[in-house]
Amino acid sequence: MTKRITTYLLATLALMAVLAAGAGTALASSARAKPSIVPIVMADPGCHWFQVDGKKSARLVVGGPTSFVNRDEAALVFAGGSLHERLAVGKTLAVTKPGTYRITMVGQFRHDNTLVLVVR
Repeated sequence: MTKRITTYLLATLALMAVLAAGAGTALASSARAKPSIVPIVMADPGCHWFQVDGKKSARLVVGGPTSFVNRDEAALVFAGGSLHERLAVGKTLAVTKPGTYRITMVGQFRHDNTLVLVVR
Protein backbone atom coordinates (compact mmCIF):
# COMPACT_ATOMS: atom_id res chain seq x y z
CA MET A 1 0.00 0.00 0.00
CA THR A 2 1.23 3.44 -0.75
CA LYS A 3 1.53 6.18 1.82
CA ARG A 4 -1.26 8.15 0.13
CA ILE A 5 -3.75 5.23 0.31
CA THR A 6 -2.83 4.52 3.94
CA THR A 7 -3.42 8.16 4.89
CA TYR A 8 -6.75 8.16 3.04
CA LEU A 9 -7.91 4.95 4.80
CA LEU A 10 -6.92 6.22 8.25
CA ALA A 11 -8.70 9.53 7.66
CA THR A 12 -11.84 7.69 6.49
CA LEU A 13 -11.82 5.38 9.53
CA ALA A 14 -11.36 8.35 11.89
CA LEU A 15 -14.29 10.17 10.27
CA MET A 16 -16.50 7.07 10.56
CA ALA A 17 -15.61 6.72 14.26
CA VAL A 18 -16.51 10.37 14.94
CA LEU A 19 -19.82 10.04 13.07
CA ALA A 20 -20.70 6.80 14.89
CA ALA A 21 -19.99 8.39 18.28
CA GLY A 22 -22.11 11.42 17.39
CA ALA A 23 -25.00 9.25 16.21
CA GLY A 24 -24.84 7.17 19.40
CA THR A 25 -24.98 10.30 21.54
CA ALA A 26 -27.91 11.68 19.55
CA LEU A 27 -29.84 8.43 19.87
CA ALA A 28 -29.14 8.18 23.58
CA SER A 29 -30.30 11.74 24.28
CA SER A 30 -33.50 11.28 22.25
CA ALA A 31 -34.23 8.02 24.08
CA ARG A 32 -33.90 9.82 27.43
CA ALA A 33 -36.18 12.63 26.29
CA LYS A 34 -39.10 10.29 25.62
CA PRO A 35 -40.79 8.83 28.68
CA SER A 36 -40.98 5.07 28.69
CA ILE A 37 -44.34 3.39 29.20
CA VAL A 38 -44.54 0.94 32.10
CA PRO A 39 -47.61 -1.30 32.32
CA ILE A 40 -49.20 -1.96 35.69
CA VAL A 41 -50.67 -5.45 35.39
CA MET A 42 -52.92 -7.74 37.37
CA ALA A 43 -51.32 -10.99 38.55
CA ASP A 44 -51.73 -13.20 41.60
CA PRO A 45 -50.43 -13.26 44.24
CA GLY A 46 -50.47 -9.61 45.14
CA CYS A 47 -53.00 -8.37 42.59
CA HIS A 48 -51.07 -5.59 40.80
CA TRP A 49 -47.45 -5.16 39.73
CA PHE A 50 -45.14 -3.01 37.61
CA GLN A 51 -44.11 -5.08 34.59
CA VAL A 52 -40.62 -4.23 33.32
CA ASP A 53 -38.70 -6.45 30.89
CA GLY A 54 -41.13 -9.30 31.51
CA LYS A 55 -40.55 -9.24 35.30
CA LYS A 56 -43.06 -8.15 37.93
CA SER A 57 -42.08 -5.86 40.79
CA ALA A 58 -43.90 -3.99 43.56
CA ARG A 59 -41.19 -1.29 43.69
CA LEU A 60 -39.79 0.70 40.77
CA VAL A 61 -37.10 3.39 40.61
CA VAL A 62 -36.95 5.49 37.42
CA GLY A 63 -34.48 8.16 36.40
CA GLY A 64 -36.89 10.68 34.92
CA PRO A 65 -40.35 11.23 33.45
CA THR A 66 -42.17 7.95 32.96
CA SER A 67 -45.63 7.04 31.73
CA PHE A 68 -47.75 4.27 33.17
CA VAL A 69 -50.59 2.37 31.54
CA ASN A 70 -53.21 0.67 33.70
CA ARG A 71 -53.66 -2.98 32.66
CA ASP A 72 -55.13 -3.91 36.05
CA GLU A 73 -58.77 -4.83 36.69
CA ALA A 74 -59.80 -1.54 38.35
CA ALA A 75 -58.77 2.10 38.54
CA LEU A 76 -55.48 2.92 40.26
CA VAL A 77 -54.72 5.85 42.56
CA PHE A 78 -51.30 7.54 42.32
CA ALA A 79 -50.51 9.53 45.47
CA GLY A 80 -47.37 11.36 46.53
CA GLY A 81 -46.06 14.88 46.74
CA SER A 82 -48.57 17.17 45.06
CA LEU A 83 -49.93 14.36 42.83
CA HIS A 84 -53.20 12.61 43.65
CA GLU A 85 -54.48 11.14 40.40
CA ARG A 86 -56.93 8.37 39.54
CA LEU A 87 -55.95 6.29 36.49
CA ALA A 88 -58.79 4.38 34.78
CA VAL A 89 -58.27 0.94 33.23
CA GLY A 90 -56.58 1.21 29.81
CA LYS A 91 -55.55 4.85 30.32
CA THR A 92 -52.02 6.29 30.54
CA LEU A 93 -50.57 8.72 33.09
CA ALA A 94 -47.21 10.53 32.89
CA VAL A 95 -45.36 11.11 36.17
CA THR A 96 -42.78 13.86 35.69
CA LYS A 97 -41.92 15.30 39.09
CA PRO A 98 -39.27 13.63 41.27
CA GLY A 99 -40.55 12.03 44.46
CA THR A 100 -41.95 8.88 46.03
CA TYR A 101 -45.43 7.78 45.01
CA ARG A 102 -47.74 5.07 46.35
CA ILE A 103 -50.06 3.32 43.92
CA THR A 104 -53.14 1.46 45.11
CA MET A 105 -56.19 0.03 43.43
CA VAL A 106 -59.62 1.56 44.08
CA GLY A 107 -61.38 -0.73 46.60
CA GLN A 108 -58.12 -2.56 47.29
CA PHE A 109 -58.05 -5.47 49.74
CA ARG A 110 -55.58 -5.42 52.65
CA HIS A 111 -53.52 -8.31 51.26
CA ASP A 112 -52.98 -6.60 47.86
CA ASN A 113 -49.70 -4.90 46.94
CA THR A 114 -49.18 -1.20 47.44
CA LEU A 115 -46.82 -0.27 44.63
CA VAL A 116 -43.98 2.14 45.38
CA LEU A 117 -42.63 4.38 42.62
CA VAL A 118 -39.51 6.51 43.07
CA VAL A 119 -38.86 9.15 40.39
CA ARG A 120 -35.38 10.69 40.53
